[in-house]
Amino acid sequence: KGCVRRFTPTRLPPCTVLEAPPGKNACPQHAGKVADLYCSACECALCEDCVSEHEEHPKVALSQALEQHRSSLQEKLGTHTNICSVLPQISDTLSFVKEILQQLTNQRASIEEDIQSSFEDLHKQLDVRKSVLLMELEVTYGLKQKVLQAQVDNLIRGEGDIMASCTQSEEALAGEACVASLQVEQELQERLGELTCLGLPCQPEENDQLDLVMETDGLRKSIHNLGTIVTTSAVASQSEAMGAGLEQCIVGHPASVTIVTRDKSGGACKSGNAILSAEVFTPDGSIVDGEIVDHKNGTYEFVYIVPKEGDFSLALRLYDQHIKGSPFKLTVSSSEGAKRRGKSPGQKKKGSKRASSALGTPRRKTQNPIEDDLIFRIGTKGRNKGEFTNLQGVAASSSGRILIADSNNQCVQIFSNEGEFKSRFGVRGRSPGQLQRPTGVAVHPSGDIIIADYDNKWVSIFSCEGKFKAKLGSGRLMGPKGVSVDQNGHVIVVDNKACTVFIFQLTGKLIAKFGSRGNGDKQFAGPHFAAVNKNNEIIVTDFHNHSVKVFTPEGELVLKFGSNGEGNGQFNAPTGVAVDINGNIIVADWGNSRIQVFDGSGSFLSYINTSADPLYGPQGLALTSDGHVVVADSGNHCFKVYRYLQ
Repeated sequence: KGCVRRFTPTRLPPCTVLEAPPGKNACPQHAGKVADLYCSACECALCEDCVSEHEEHPKVALSQALEQHRSSLQEKLGTHTNICSVLPQISDTLSFVKEILQQLTNQRASIEEDIQSSFEDLHKQLDVRKSVLLMELEVTYGLKQKVLQAQVDNLIRGEGDIMASCTQSEEALAGEACVASLQVEQELQERLGELTCLGLPCQPEENDQLDLVMETDGLRKSIHNLGTIVTTSAVASQSEAMGAGLEQCIVGHPASVTIVTRDKSGGACKSGNAILSAEVFTPDGSIVDGEIVDHKNGTYEFVYIVPKEGDFSLALRLYDQHIKGSPFKLTVSSSEGAKRRGKSPGQKKKGSKRASSALGTPRRKTQNPIEDDLIFRIGTKGRNKGEFTNLQGVAASSSGRILIADSNNQCVQIFSNEGEFKSRFGVRGRSPGQLQRPTGVAVHPSGDIIIADYDNKWVSIFSCEGKFKAKLGSGRLMGPKGVSVDQNGHVIVVDNKACTVFIFQLTGKLIAKFGSRGNGDKQFAGPHFAAVNKNNEIIVTDFHNHSVKVFTPEGELVLKFGSNGEGNGQFNAPTGVAVDINGNIIVADWGNSRIQVFDGSGSFLSYINTSADPLYGPQGLALTSDGHVVVADSGNHCFKVYRYLQ
């Protein structure tokens, strides 16, 4: 007997846009029936058997409904195309946030090293506090890392959802419109609508700041509260600025701007210590310095003075990112009675000019109709050899070379003592061996060239031929401005942003540091450059405190002199500094556009006559091996060499 196999029909899986329907416009409720109507209320296709159940509902022809839904999907896809256009922005943001996350991790490692080294020389009872600090670091890092990692995951997930929905919509539109695909297309519409409203975070939701404040003064009396992990939740995209100084100011008069820091949700930050930078760019590309005051409540004040009229740009950055509205357009105008700047000290000072000597270089009266100490000047604005854009630091070697930190050209140019161009080196970038904003330069006794890179936040060491050798201070420095070398071959770094002086070995090991922001004897407000005298004392120009301070290598104040003004011995923001063989201190007075000379005790001696070719915003200053003074005349885009009688 043959075996009879009974055929049992199986339930077919739901039709997808990639599968052919069992019958065109087949009614999903009644087998064998063809749907020709569409219930707008229930959003479903109807056959003749379905009509009675939807008698009071509005209905349209199925063909019309299919066309309407097809048009709606097409419109959503058009919106989705705009969504796709944000993919490059998401990709850029993803890379940027990953970079911040990596910097945060690096900063954590650097601070951990600082904590360990700070506790090495302390007694066993400090181990408890050390553990507390390390735990606080881990917790703070974990909270910030969690926010950044969540944003990374969110961006990756959103990127994938957008790309997948785009592909599915295009496949749906490529297929034939039918009842079976209706539900899929409706779901795609809803998904596209959700993606449109998703609002992926395209700005960093955290920052990479992790700082350690470790004060050792009075350590044994305050051991219980030693050390603090410093950070904020401020982000640039939410922070804002206000005040009249955003739009206009008067030549030579202080103007101010208030910055309010906010977190990723727009909430006002209640603590200070955020890393802010502010710059006013003049029309010729040079930079006007100003002072940022931290009110320790999440708000900051930027005070600046612009020395000439014109249209300027004011850039306000938080963690190297522009805040809302930055850069701002700034108009600087004159007012009646404003004092004309650039007047020679010899025309407005009571002090007498230092007499010339038969030992000095003969004057070139044909080149300098007004009797003057100028020997020669080199440079104009530009990017070629012997041209400069915002030159800053100056150094002189014992081998008869003058070195110029050409800040906005991202290089160092080298000349002979006679002004003959010899060489230059430097490649713009943010990797080791590259320069982003060189501001200070010094020559080590070994012949190595030391460069402070303000924007890269480290100090680079190059050979005398310009070959990169190493970097130091990465992870510790916030904005190194000036560099010098002491009698022991240690590198002195003036950190303009941190208001701190760091002392490193050439290997990069930190020997000591001192200073903080403020107007006290051991505090600074935007310090610029440093020099070292024969007693190995460190002389620092305190820009916004309008003074010069002398310290021991351990950071103890030895001497302070200067006040704000235009008189002999007064300053309007001192910058470059050098010391001669007799211990006399030579200071570039930026705001008064002059060079003053003091004895080792800070008493005013004289000035260098610059009447014939006035300075405009002098920066770095050094003594050449043949005994002349070389100064970076930043506003005039050149350096000048003056006769100096020691």
